[in-house]
Amino acid sequence: MDARFTDEQDEIRRALRELLHKRCGTQDVRAAVDRPEGHDPALWTALGEQLGLPGLALPEEYGGAGCSVTEVALAAEELGRALAPSPFLATAVLAAPLLLALGTDAQRAELLPRIADGSLTAALAVPGTRLGTALALTGPGGGDWAGGGRAGGVQARPRGDRWQLYGEADQVLDGHSAGLLLVPAHAGGYARSRVLLFLVAGDADGVVRTRRTTLDPTRPQARVQLRHVAAEPVGDEDTDIRPALAALGDSVAAVLAGEAVGAADRALERTVEYVKQREQFGRPIGSFQAVKHRLADVHVAVRAARSAACYAAWATAQGEPAGGLALAQALEALRTAAAEGIQLHGGIGFTWEHEAHLAFKRAAGDELLFGPVHRLRGHAADRAGLFEGTAVAM
Repeated sequence: MDARFTDEQDEIRRALRELLHKRCGTQDVRAAVDRPEGHDPALWTALGEQLGLPGLALPEEYGGAGCSVTEVALAAEELGRALAPSPFLATAVLAAPLLLALGTDAQRAELLPRIADGSLTAALAVPGTRLGTALALTGPGGGDWAGGGRAGGVQARPRGDRWQLYGEADQVLDGHSAGLLLVPAHAGGYARSRVLLFLVAGDADGVVRTRRTTLDPTRPQARVQLRHVAAEPVGDEDTDIRPALAALGDSVAAVLAGEAVGAADRALERTVEYVKQREQFGRPIGSFQAVKHRLADVHVAVRAARSAACYAAWATAQGEPAGGLALAQALEALRTAAAEGIQLHGGIGFTWEHEAHLAFKRAAGDELLFGPVHRLRGHAADRAGLFEGTAVAM
């Protein structure tokens, strides 16, 4: 493994950081989350047209750049530094790889170029808080996360030469604004239950989408209700989606780890800048040994998380599972950096007007969606077989 970044990777980071510095400051973030879309469409257009961000990992034949998970994770790190609200995670990290892996040639040719240039956004409508389970990050990925085939989730029924979907998925990332919905649904009844993936236009008849109030306003979510909605299966109608989702989990975790590291690093930088300015007893509080020790601990945690995230991105590109453990370490580092930042900012750090709380909410929100940390680590230990054949002393 060569730990050095290539010139192309450094250029991706530089160009993205410059654009976000100009167009995604704190006030821009607050204005974006208050928009009906939950993000700034003009910024998303710029990310697509100027940098090709949505198509970073898509093959060149579909208008993408053909990059690996490493480049996507580096881009996510810069988005995390700015806490930029955007459809990048839902569209480019969750939905596009599934279309690439499972879609027919016609579906890929029609949809992926539009995703690559940013003109089409997509959302994966996994029901409830089961995204981590569906991606096999907190468990083996089986079970009834898609509704169990009996109740809940989304059910699929053939109607002539078409399929119809009925049910709902809650807490869908960017589900209220996505132009395309990828909906896992149970088909075949309970005895022959299998989970298939369907394409549904965001404005199709029978689709009711409601944006929800979320803990992390920079991660907009929606309740998506489907009432006898016409749908098109992705790829072969006999292909169960669960293995594909489980295979996607490691790359999603590696990208999320990079994003969390970026947010943690910026939270630490912001806190260091502040403790150099705030004075008590006639001297900056950053000169007190206790404050230095606390920030040194945060620095070590963030550096260790960055190392784990970089390795996970590289290992995932080589087909080795390392994303879940890196995500656990990155989320813990982000939570620590944000919490220390809030406390060391004093009274102002606890106010809605200050940006410190946004990083803390990102850490807590991501744990609710993809964690929690102890389950990410537990599943990683199970996959590695760390405790097989060992007895635990009581």
